[in-house]
Order: sequence, then C-alpha cells, then structure tokens
Amino acid sequence: MSKRESVARRAVLAALLALSVLVVVPAGMAQQGSAATAAVPPGVLKAADLASLFPQQVFFRGQSATVQMRNSGGVRYGDGMLTMAALVDTSGYSSGIQQRYQAYLITEVALRMGGSNGRKLPAGAYGVGFIQDNRFVVMDLGAHELMNVPSERDAELHRAMPLQVLESPRSGSYRLYVGRAFVTLQRAE
Repeated sequence: MSKRESVARRAVLAALLALSVLVVVPAGMAQQGSAATAAVPPGVLKAADLASLFPQQVFFRGQSATVQMRNSGGVRYGDGMLTMAALVDTSGYSSGIQQRYQAYLITEVALRMGGSNGRKLPAGAYGVGFIQDNRFVVMDLGAHELMNVPSERDAELHRAMPLQVLESPRSGSYRLYVGRAFVTLQRAE
C-alpha cells in the first residue's frame, strides 16, 4: 500500500469514527432536554424507553449496522446517567466477527462486568457478545478485544428474550441477557 493510499484510508476511518460519534452524541443530548425522558425514573429501561435515545444505526469495524430496537434494554441511574444495549444486524460482517459481535453497548458510566470483583470497563461505546465456553466478550469499535469475562446461564428465567436487561438479586447490579446467558453489570465507583 502506498503512502498516499495509507493516508487516504486513515482519513476515511477517521471520518467514519467521527460520524459514529455524531450519531451517538445527539441521542444523549436529546435525553437531557426531553421532558418525556426526564419523567422516566431510575432503574431498568425497556425498548420503548430507549426509542429516542439509541441510534438507529451504529458503527463497528468499518461498517454501519442496523439496531434491533425491539431487542434493547438499559439502566438509568439515580443521577440520570445511562447504560444501554441493543442487538444489531450483523449480516454484512465476516463470520468471525458475527460469532463475537451480537450487540452494541453504550454506557455513560464506568461498569464492573461479571460481579463486584469483575473487570472495569470505562464509559464508551462497544461491540459485545456471548461466546462459547460461557464467556462474554467486549470489543472496541475496531473489533479489538478489550475484555473477556465469564458469563452465566439462568435456567430459571421465566421468559427468555433475544436481549433484555433485568435487575439482579444483588442490590445496585443488573443483568444483561441474550437468551438465558447473562453477565452482571454494576456501576463502578
């Protein structure tokens, strides 16, 4: 690859990254000014609560993917900060990425993944997925693995859905489910 092609490729990637930020930031800003959103109390958010907050398309590994808003969920914390996740259409991605990238996670706060002793994830936007051997993987927007933590299966879950967020039995923590597989999320201090 010539130097000119390399520079052009970097410029295109920078433009795509900037575009993804432009899609995510206005959604967060809309949350601050919306009276309807302000009426939503802290706790678990459903797909309807996220309709005006989550972008319709998200950027990950050089492509835009459509979000499946019916398969989304999140948490609003007492100070109004959010953690949101939604399944995405990964049909345009390679099979290697499809196996690991199932959902898009946006968090305005740092999280602990996998319980109180779990790994810390800074605020940001990530590609996430449940993979074999009961693992949950978190990737940056370039599909580079940042975290790989144990996941669990909930055989007693009454109604498994493609993606949902539910309160955990442990106070102050939540579970991000894809089907019956889940990982515990807790706001990091």
